[in-house]
Amino acid sequence: MGEPTWAGVWPGQATDPYPTRQGGPSREIPRTGQVVFGKPEDGPLTEEELDAFDRDGFLVLPNALDQNEVTTLLTELRRLTRSGDDVGTDRMIEEPDGRSVKSIYQVQAVSEILRGLTEHSTFVDRARQILGSDVYLHQTRANVKPGFTGTDFFWHSDFETWHSEDGLPTMRALSVSVSLTDNYDFNGPLMVMPGSHKTFVTGMGETRPINWKRSLRDQDVGVPDHAILTELADRHGIRQFTGKAGDAVMFDCNIMHGSNANITPFARSNIFIVYNSMENTLQAPFGTQSQRPEYLGSRNFAPVGR
Repeated sequence: MGEPTWAGVWPGQATDPYPTRQGGPSREIPRTGQVVFGKPEDGPLTEEELDAFDRDGFLVLPNALDQNEVTTLLTELRRLTRSGDDVGTDRMIEEPDGRSVKSIYQVQAVSEILRGLTEHSTFVDRARQILGSDVYLHQTRANVKPGFTGTDFFWHSDFETWHSEDGLPTMRALSVSVSLTDNYDFNGPLMVMPGSHKTFVTGMGETRPINWKRSLRDQDVGVPDHAILTELADRHGIRQFTGKAGDAVMFDCNIMHGSNANITPFARSNIFIVYNSMENTLQAPFGTQSQRPEYLGSRNFAPVGR
């Protein structure tokens, strides 16, 4: 692909509005473009719910799955975690201590049961409505966060990584976190800074070759510095998502989020489904010469549910 013509931009790309990982302290760049692209008549979400997603960057979906669905999905996830036979060494990421599974990526490729979850109309219809178009699966993963050994996920914006290392052009993507176990306030639930999705925060460090080999276990490149995280927390506050198995949260790709380690006996297992607009498909990465593997940033742009 050659050398970048200027920082963060490769030949054939327009100027990057979100340059990151260029040294110095983190800084804020105002978000360009809208958050919600659809209207109430386009789907199941009401005007109030769409306004809340635009304002806060997330939406809680209580009882998105019934108990039978949860049991089936959790049984399948435990099977994959125990055996690993259907997963492969690349898709299965271990905790830094190497003793337990941290995440499984591209779950729809290793399980028909989990594929069905990614096509669930509760999530697909709302994703289409918010993003204003058909959607495809940019990424899927199961975050297991086992009891006693589950490590933290430091504060970050998903868009920062997907833009830099996958080539996601704009912030027209969202995630759904589906709880397969109860999320307590003590076993490392998802935390977000409401409203932080309206600002892009540049990350520290420079992208090393095959950065994902390390970052999937312990991310240190692309995260914000402590000073700007303190400013964001003072400005926006922190919302922690607790609830029972079967609840779900939809959140914008640029919202600042993370989770604490789990030192309790109670695993926190969630499935994350990332829907990207069919009008926002991947380009060449904006911050590295080598794009991440297909199981991390898919270039199969087949629409979901069509």
